[in-house]
Amino acid sequence: MKRCWDGSATRNSAWAPASERRRPAGQGPSVPGDGAQRRYSDRALFRPDRCALCNRGEWDRALGSIIVAGVLDGLDGRIARLLRAQSKFGEELDSLSDNIAFGTAPALILFLWSLQTAPRFGWIASLALAVCCALRLARFNARIDKGDQPHKSAGFNTGVPAPAGAGLAFVPIYLWLVTGENMFRQWPLVMGWTLFVAALMISSLPTFSWTSIRIRSGWRLFALAGIALLGAALLTVPFWTLLVVSLLYLALLPMSFASYARVKRRRATQALRAPDGEPILPAAGSAR
Repeated sequence: MKRCWDGSATRNSAWAPASERRRPAGQGPSVPGDGAQRRYSDRALFRPDRCALCNRGEWDRALGSIIVAGVLDGLDGRIARLLRAQSKFGEELDSLSDNIAFGTAPALILFLWSLQTAPRFGWIASLALAVCCALRLARFNARIDKGDQPHKSAGFNTGVPAPAGAGLAFVPIYLWLVTGENMFRQWPLVMGWTLFVAALMISSLPTFSWTSIRIRSGWRLFALAGIALLGAALLTVPFWTLLVVSLLYLALLPMSFASYARVKRRRATQALRAPDGEPILPAAGSAR
């Protein structure tokens, strides 16, 4: 156990912000509320009128809870299919929990961390993130039984998924935690980034879907080793790892657009062919 500046026990230093890890002995906390040794009951963490971790300045633990929710979100569907416990009620309940974990909670964290300092309109950006997450999930549920889904049939998502959107929304906090620079906490930067991520979530842009990834048999051991290394990196340098993963995901977005454009061109070519495989001749008077 590491020790705080006042001699009390603190959490794992890997999850502490850079400004706290570098604090010389005898100086007070640089983040308001970090040094307050207040105790909250476990039930207080779930009270809707208080975000206890954020009120205590424990931004690292607040983000960690969202990460755990993302991991569980990736497992619950598979567990339900293994147990043959799928139901329409479960689908709606899963969307409700996703909206709370990846829409409402990140919006509250960003508001309490930075956007509350914005004059008059900081809450609008936080609300936009929560609302866009709800709209994205509602659109997903409305199309779940629809037959004609060009993106889904090609192995793509429509817009950025809710868990990925929550991870992207926290990029300014990752940068603040790993560098300790308060410029990343300024509300104009955070507000613009939050609105950008909210727009990505409700957009109609095709994005890569993890469920469509098929690993060749010769690469499965390398994939398992990569997952193990990623888990180790999350435990040792969590916010550097999350920052790198978020930037890689952003870099993959243009590649997903180009990949889906190739799929559309391939489908258009196939649609122009007759049932016997011969190309359909252009009509008289049309350009060749």
